[in-house]
Amino acid sequence: MPKPTDPRGSSLLVTRLPIRLAADPRRVIARPFLPGKAPRISAIITRVLALSDADVSSMLATLVADYRQRHKDIRGIFRQNYAAAAALAGPPAELTEERRLLLGAYFTNEYSLESVALFNPSMVPHPDQNGVPKGQVRFIMSLRACGEGHISSIEFRTGLVSAGGVTIDPTSRFALTARPVDDALYDKASYVLKLVEMKAHNASADPILALLDNDFTMSDLKYAIERCRPQGSVTLFKELADNMLWLAHSNYQLEFSPDAPLSERVIFPVSANESRGIEDARFVRFTHPDGRAAYYATYTAYNGFRVLPQLIETDDFRHFKINTLNGRCVQNKGMALFPRKIGKDFVMASRHDGENLFLLRSENLHFWNESTPLHAPKEPWELVQVGNCGSPIETDEGWVLLTHGVGPMRQYWMGALLLDLEDPSRVIGSLREPLLVPNQDERDGYVPNVVYSCGPMLHDGQLVIPYAISDSYSSIATVRLRDLVSQLKG
Repeated sequence: MPKPTDPRGSSLLVTRLPIRLAADPRRVIARPFLPGKAPRISAIITRVLALSDADVSSMLATLVADYRQRHKDIRGIFRQNYAAAAALAGPPAELTEERRLLLGAYFTNEYSLESVALFNPSMVPHPDQNGVPKGQVRFIMSLRACGEGHISSIEFRTGLVSAGGVTIDPTSRFALTARPVDDALYDKASYVLKLVEMKAHNASADPILALLDNDFTMSDLKYAIERCRPQGSVTLFKELADNMLWLAHSNYQLEFSPDAPLSERVIFPVSANESRGIEDARFVRFTHPDGRAAYYATYTAYNGFRVLPQLIETDDFRHFKINTLNGRCVQNKGMALFPRKIGKDFVMASRHDGENLFLLRSENLHFWNESTPLHAPKEPWELVQVGNCGSPIETDEGWVLLTHGVGPMRQYWMGALLLDLEDPSRVIGSLREPLLVPNQDERDGYVPNVVYSCGPMLHDGQLVIPYAISDSYSSIATVRLRDLVSQLKG
C-alpha cells in the first residue's frame, strides 16, 4: 500500500508509490584501460606478442565466451580499445585478427555504473506517444548513476503514468556508451564569446579564427591552429592552442544506435571538465515560440576540482548535443530551465551564489549574465541554503517550482514556491512546511536524511514527483496539483 507522508511535513496528502529504483552493480560498461604512457603500453604489447598462437586462440575464446553475456559486441569493444592503445604506442607490425582482439582485451576494463547509487531523477513526457492507451502518458526518467571513484553518469528509464499509478518498463541487461560524433559542427560566434569569457582570447587567436567558417569542425580548428603555429617553441601560443582545443572538446555530440533501447543508453563523462562525473541532470520538455518541442537538461560537470554547468539538447534521446553554459550567473550547481520563453527570454531558476535562489533571464540559451533574487532561506527547515528541484510546472495560477532546503543536521527536505506567470521573479506563494521529508524508511543511505528531485511531471491533475532517497536509490510520490496550489496561495 502507498505510504502517507511524514507527519513533520505539510498537511497535504502526498502519496508514496511502492516503487524502488535501486542500484544494480551488474550493469557494466567496457572502458579503455590504458595504464600509463606510450612506453608502458608498448611494453604490454611486446609481452602479449610473445604468446604462442595456441595460447592466443585459447585465451581469446575464453574471454569472448565469458564477456559476450555482459556486453552486446565484445569483439567490437576489443577492436576499438586495441586501436586506442596502438594510436598511443604506435601500431606493431602485421598482426592476426586474434592477436589484435586479445591485445584489445588487455586494454579494456569493466566499470560498474551503479555500484554506489542510482538517484536524483527527473521525468519528462516521452517524445513518442504512439500506442499509449487513452488517459496514460509514456515518460522518460533520467537518473544519476554513481560508480567506483564516485564517477557519475546519466541513465534512462521509461514507463507509463496513469490514473492508477506509475509503471516502470523492464531495464535492459546491457549498458552502452557512445563515442563523440566525429567532426560535429561548432558555432563560431558562440565559440568566440566563450573564448573571451575564459580570458583565453588574445591577438594570436585572431588569425586562427579568421580561417574558420561560421560553422566549423574540430578538424578545421586543428588545421587553423597548425597553419598559424609560429616556428620554434612559443609558450604563449601553446597555451592559446590548448585552451582553444579544450573549449572545443568540452562541446560535443553523441549518437546512439537506433536499435539500442533507451535503458541501455548511458551518457558517460567524455570531456576533461566532466572527467569526475556528470551530476544531477534536470530535463525539461521545452516548447519554442514556433511550436517546436525540444528537450534540454542542465547538469553539473565535475573534474575533481571545480564544477562547470553544461547543457544537453536532444529531440529524440538518441542524438545528444552537449555544450558549455556561459556567463557570470552560471558558476554553481542546480539550474533549471523554464519550459518555454517568457517574452523574448529564456528563463532559469538557479543558485549561482551557492545559498539563495535566483531567476536568470537571457535571449541566448548559452549565455547567462542577468539575475534577480527569487527566494532566500526563510523557514527553519531551509536556513542553511535553498535550491530548486527541477524545472517549474505551468498552471493557470502560476509557475509551481519545487524547491529543496537544507536545515539542521544537513537534512534535505523538499518545498515549493508559486511564481507569477508573466513575471516569475515575483513569488506569490510558498509552503511554510516542507512538502516531502524522509520518513523512517528513507533516512539511511550514502548521504542520510535526504530527499531530492531533479524534476516532476504533471499528468491528469497529479504532480508526479520522482525523488532520490539518501543519495542511494529512487522512488516516486504524487500530490494533487490543485491541493498544492491551494496551499501555496493560502
